[in-house]
Amino acid sequence: MQASAPDGRLLALDCDADAITRVQAALSFYQSRLFLAEANFADLPRILGELRLGPADGIVLDLGPSSYQLSNPSRGFSFRLEGPLDMRMNQNLPQTAAELVNRLSQSDLTGLIRQLGEERFASRIAHAIMARRQVSPLSTTLELAELIAGVVPRTRDSLRLHPATRTFQALRLAVNQELASLERFLSQVLDAMKPGARLCIVAFHSLEDRIVKETFKEWAKSCICPRTLPRCECTGQPRVKLLTRKPVRPEAAEVESNPSSRSARLRAVEKLEKVLHKA
Repeated sequence: MQASAPDGRLLALDCDADAITRVQAALSFYQSRLFLAEANFADLPRILGELRLGPADGIVLDLGPSSYQLSNPSRGFSFRLEGPLDMRMNQNLPQTAAELVNRLSQSDLTGLIRQLGEERFASRIAHAIMARRQVSPLSTTLELAELIAGVVPRTRDSLRLHPATRTFQALRLAVNQELASLERFLSQVLDAMKPGARLCIVAFHSLEDRIVKETFKEWAKSCICPRTLPRCECTGQPRVKLLTRKPVRPEAAEVESNPSSRSARLRAVEKLEKVLHKA
C-alpha cells in the first residue's frame, strides 16, 4: 500500500471471511484506499464493475489455500493435524471433503484422486476407502491420512512427501472447484486489465501451472492458423507479451525461511498497449 501512495487503490478478494477480517485489521490505516470483497477470484471483473474501479493496472493471483488455512486444524486441510475432513476455503460451500470421501463411488473416487491428485496408487486408495466405509464413515483428517499411509507402498517420493499429500490435494481441488475457477478467471481477466497492465499468477502444483502456461502461450500467439497450412493466412494478433518464458521458482534461501514456497511457480504477462496489424 505504501508503494501505491498517495492515491493508488488496492482491491483484495478472498472467499474466506476470516481472511477478509484479518486483512481489514492489518491494513486499517489504508482503509480509504483499500477495497475488500468476500468473493471468488474469478469474480474480479464483476467486482471491479460494481465498485466502479475500472480496469486494473496490475493483478496478482495467489492460488491455493493460505498458510493460515493450512495451519488451522479446524479447517481440515492438513493431513498432519487432527481436524474435521472439511477443506472448504469458503465455509458457505455446500460440500465438504468428508461428503466426497463417503459418498462417491469407487470408480469416481479413483478418477478424482488420479486426475486431480496425479496419484498413481489412486485405485488402491479408493478401494481402502470403500472398505473402511463399510465399517464407519471417515470424518477426520488423521483418519484418512492414516488409512492412505497404510495402503500406499514406500517409494522414493514417500521420503519427501507424505503418502496422503496427493489425495488431500485432489479432494481440496474438487471441494473448492479450483481449476474451474482458474479457467473462468482466465477467460475474462484480459477485459478487466488496462493496456500495459501486468498479470502475475503464482501456482503451487502442476495442474494449475499447466493451465496458466498454456493460456499465456495462447494469448501471446500472433498466428492462430492450423499447422497444416504452409503459411499464415489469419489476422491473429498477440494480446500479451510474455514476461516469464519459464516459471520463476523460489531460491534456496526463500525455501529455507518459508518451506511452503518450495513448489511455487510464478508466471507473468503484460497486456499489449496496442495491436500491430499484419501487412
